[in-house]
Amino acid sequence: MSNIDYREQVETAFPELDDIEDDSLREQVIDAWCLGLERGGWRDIEDVPYAWNIHEVTNVEHVRGVTRIAVQSAEEQRDFHGAAPDFDVVRAACLLHDVGKCYEYVDFVDDDVLDDPDPEYATEEIPHSLSGYALAHEVGCPLAVQRAIPHFIGEIPTRTLEAELVKSANSASSNAITQAAMGISLQEWVEQYSQTQ
Repeated sequence: MSNIDYREQVETAFPELDDIEDDSLREQVIDAWCLGLERGGWRDIEDVPYAWNIHEVTNVEHVRGVTRIAVQSAEEQRDFHGAAPDFDVVRAACLLHDVGKCYEYVDFVDDDVLDDPDPEYATEEIPHSLSGYALAHEVGCPLAVQRAIPHFIGEIPTRTLEAELVKSANSASSNAITQAAMGISLQEWVEQYSQTQ
């Protein structure tokens, strides 16, 4: 294990962890991030970019945005519509939905931000939402959290209320980021860059 204190980085990066009521689940989220950062060889959680070609925004900023948007939406679902979303599941899944970028994006950053990525994990061959699902599974997150992490159409058949919150909040945050960084919508970004990666 590296001498980098990933736990401290994760806790500092994501104050939303404090809002997860289940202590065990909070620890699992931290553990998944620590594993992802260590295997990816990252020195600093803030160096993981939002996208392979958008480095002005960090993955941390995006993950926090998704979490904030999803929690506010869940509150509206509860208060206005009378639904009963599981807030711990929403928070944990949002915080983990892009942890897989620790594996996928090592080839898109300068080598000086990395220390010896583990080639067994650090690769762009597996999309980050699937490697994030695998990390959540590995650390023992409940199935409800695991199934809410894959956020691309067709990746997982069961779409729960919490999974849909993660997916829609991810789109809302991503649209805001691509608009601010590049002046285009997320869909335009996908159409323009998905063929060039």
